Amino acid sequence: MAVPVSWILSQPDLSIALCGGAAGIGRTISLVVTSELENPFRWLSGGELVLTTGMHLPTSAAGRSTYLRRLNQRGVAAVGFGIGLTHPAVPADLIAAADEIGIPLLEVPLPTPFAAIVKRTTERAAQLQHDDLLRASRAQPRMTRALVRSGARAIVRELATSLRAAVLVLDTNARVTDVHPVAPNEELLHTVRTALAADRSAGASGVTTDSSGHTITHQRIGVGGRVHGDLVVVSTAPLSAVDQILLGHANSLLTLDFEKPARLWEAQHRLNSTVLGLLLNTDADLNPAWTHLAQAADAAGRIRVLAADCDTAEAADGVRSIAESMAVRSGHPLFLHIVDRRILVVLPGVAPVAFAGQLAADLAPGVRRSVRFGLSGEHSLRELVTAADAAGLAASAAERGSAPSEFGTLTGSSLLSFDTTRRVLDTLAHTVLTPLTEHDSAHGTDLLISLRAYLEANGQWEAAAAATGVHRHTLRKRITIAQGLLGCDLDSARVRAELLLAILARGN
Repeated sequence: MAVPVSWILSQPDLSIALCGGAAGIGRTISLVVTSELENPFRWLSGGELVLTTGMHLPTSAAGRSTYLRRLNQRGVAAVGFGIGLTHPAVPADLIAAADEIGIPLLEVPLPTPFAAIVKRTTERAAQLQHDDLLRASRAQPRMTRALVRSGARAIVRELATSLRAAVLVLDTNARVTDVHPVAPNEELLHTVRTALAADRSAGASGVTTDSSGHTITHQRIGVGGRVHGDLVVVSTAPLSAVDQILLGHANSLLTLDFEKPARLWEAQHRLNSTVLGLLLNTDADLNPAWTHLAQAADAAGRIRVLAADCDTAEAADGVRSIAESMAVRSGHPLFLHIVDRRILVVLPGVAPVAFAGQLAADLAPGVRRSVRFGLSGEHSLRELVTAADAAGLAASAAERGSAPSEFGTLTGSSLLSFDTTRRVLDTLAHTVLTPLTEHDSAHGTDLLISLRAYLEANGQWEAAAAATGVHRHTLRKRITIAQGLLGCDLDSARVRAELLLAILARGN
């Protein structure tokens, strides 16, 4: 394991001081070597802390600068300069060169043996490696248990937590099907997709560094000739060897999950459907069923319900088939329940709109024209019935063949969106408003328009008059006539509310 240069400097008993090249303080040391050679470069492979007393250091400032540059070009992490033997102090020109190059230059006092630095760094590297292996040994069984209990999404969460990085799963069309903790921004996501596209022809894995310094590591999910997508890690630094082991383990688990036999998926779907049906249709406190349904919730325990109202049994079968295929491709558990020709699907509270839109888009055009989709708002798990009712209302207000209607967008128009209430309001409009429409037709007046402006302005004369373009006294006169024709009391809030709904239903 690599040891940060900053850690060496933090050991008080070594008394090592940074005298130049502070810009490289973030570098890490993989090996400590001692060299008094004039040209040690060919024996260096990168990551070393080179310790020297400067016995054969070039005599000129230019030569010393070149010496440091060549060390830096070989990838040396830092240079430790022992003082008190060949040189009483670190040469000032060497310090200036280190600052210019950005390679850390450490002053090692005479009482500090080079062997002590080697030993301390080696022990620290061993400790870090032990910690890393311990982390991996704990993470691997957690990921395995996650697969058994919750499927692909839990594996992604465990891997992201273990690596302290963002982890994504993309399907074969480069669509993100799982992500933890949060999805990267559009620019970084574009870089991820570009890296996947570039490496697909070259191999099943790859590592890319973007312009912002992120390291993108990806592995193909699949076995034999079957490819299910890609597992991607976006980290601030390259993954260590142990991190790569964890990535490979997660990939193997995801492959197993994707490769579940179709009959196992079907059995799981039937079980999930039974659990969902119980929870939707019973008042009993079925704790095991609620625990089972929790697989459908997001990390915050929130769900949304997608409802599909199908005109035909063929359309219902098409929606069910597409939903099952999408669940198999993504590795998500599917909770689907069918009542008559209404299909209910429980989705995570985050990002269900994309699932709903893709489900609608994947249907054959002829089938899609006979389906209305509705999506509830976010609810807690125990508000399942409320979410299902909201999704059903949204579906009944949606247009056939259109994108899913979201329940939250119906505010202000929900009563007019449903056939049953619309029929009541139409009847009310025809019965109550006829005296006004007949008067307007016979006398060329605008009583109905004036009444609507008055009602929508909540009885504010100035606002209503401005909306109709007349003086407020003219408006008052029209409202008085309208009130007389209708035979009602406009001072009553309930009367005003019913009249406004009737006018809106009539379309005036």
